Amino acid sequence: MPFNAYYLSPAGDLRGGISTEEIRHAFESKEGLLWVDVAGTTADDAEFLTQTLGFHHLAVEDCLSTKIHHPKIDDYGGYLFIVLHGIDHAAGADIVETAELALFLGPSFVVSVHRAPLYSIDDVARLVEDDGRPMRRGADFLAYALIDGLVDNVLPTIDRMSEVAEELEEEAISSPHRSTLQGVMQLKRSALRIHRITAPQRETMNRLARREFHIVSEEAQIFYRDVYDHMVRIEDLVQSLRDSADNALATYLSAVAIQQNETMRVLSIVAAIFMPLTLVAGIYGMNFENMPELGWSWGYFAVLGFMGAVAAAAVWWFWARRWISAGRGRVSRIRPFAVEDAKLVGHLDQVEDLPDR
Repeated sequence: MPFNAYYLSPAGDLRGGISTEEIRHAFESKEGLLWVDVAGTTADDAEFLTQTLGFHHLAVEDCLSTKIHHPKIDDYGGYLFIVLHGIDHAAGADIVETAELALFLGPSFVVSVHRAPLYSIDDVARLVEDDGRPMRRGADFLAYALIDGLVDNVLPTIDRMSEVAEELEEEAISSPHRSTLQGVMQLKRSALRIHRITAPQRETMNRLARREFHIVSEEAQIFYRDVYDHMVRIEDLVQSLRDSADNALATYLSAVAIQQNETMRVLSIVAAIFMPLTLVAGIYGMNFENMPELGWSWGYFAVLGFMGAVAAAAVWWFWARRWISAGRGRVSRIRPFAVEDAKLVGHLDQVEDLPDR
C-alpha cells in the first residue's frame, strides 16, 4: 500500500515516513495534526481506511470505485468526506482526463486518496518536508492547500486548450482537413469533461466557504472563498472555450462548404463550355452520306472555328457574370476600424480650440 504520512506533534515537531502503527496512535490521540496521502486504492487500502482509521464503508467504497463521482461533501459527524476533481496531467491522452481526489477532513487529521498522480499533492508534500508550513495552521488550512493546488492546476490546461482552439480555427480557414475536424471534436469533448465537474465543484467550494461545517474555521473561510472565486473563473473560461470550439467547428464546416461550391462551380463551367462543342461534334459525327458540309474542302476548319468561337463566347459570358475571377482586380485587405482623432471628445486639438475663460 503506497502512502506518505506526516505527523505534526502538539509541540511542533514534524515527522515524516511514519509507520502504520504510528499512524493509528496519532489518529486515536486526536492531538497534533496527521496527514496521510494514499496513492492508489486496493483492498489493503480499504482495510487500512476502515479498520485502522475507522472511516465509513460507504465513503471508502467511493474511494475504491473506478467510476467517476460528482464533486460532493458528506458530513459524517466527526469528519467530512470531500470528493473533488482536477486534471490528470500524466495521462498523455488526446482528450483531457480528469483525476479524482477524495479527502477525509477531521479536526486533527487529513487523509487524501487518489488513483492518478497529482502534481499538486507532490507540491504540498514538498512544502511540508521543507518547513511544515502547510500543516502548522491546522487541518482546514492543510485541506485548503491541497484543494487550492488541485484547482490552480486546471487553469494551465484551459489556457492551452484556448490556444489550440485558435490554431484550429485558423487552420479551418486556411486549409481545412479531416484532421482539423478530429482536433475540433477532441477539443469539444475535453471542454465537456471539464464542464461536467466545474458546476458541482463550484457548489462544493461554496459550501466550504460559507461556514456550513464547524471543522472549517472562520479564519480559513476566506481562503476557501478564494478557491470558490477560482472555480467561478474556471467555469466562465470553460464556457468561453466551448463557444470557441463551436466557432471552430462552424468555421470548418463553412470552409468545406465553400471548397465544395468552388469545385462544383469549376465543374459547371467546364461542362457548360463543352456541352455545345459536344453537340456540334455529335452532329458531324453521324454517318450520313447526304451531309452538305462533308464535301466542302473548308468544312473541317469552319467547324473548328465555330467551336472555338462558341467556347470563347461561353468563357466571356461566364467572366462577365463573375463566375470567373481571373483578370479582375481584388479588393484590398480590410483595415482595422479607426476614428479620426479630431472627432474624439477630449482630443488635444479640441482642447486647444476652446475659448479662453
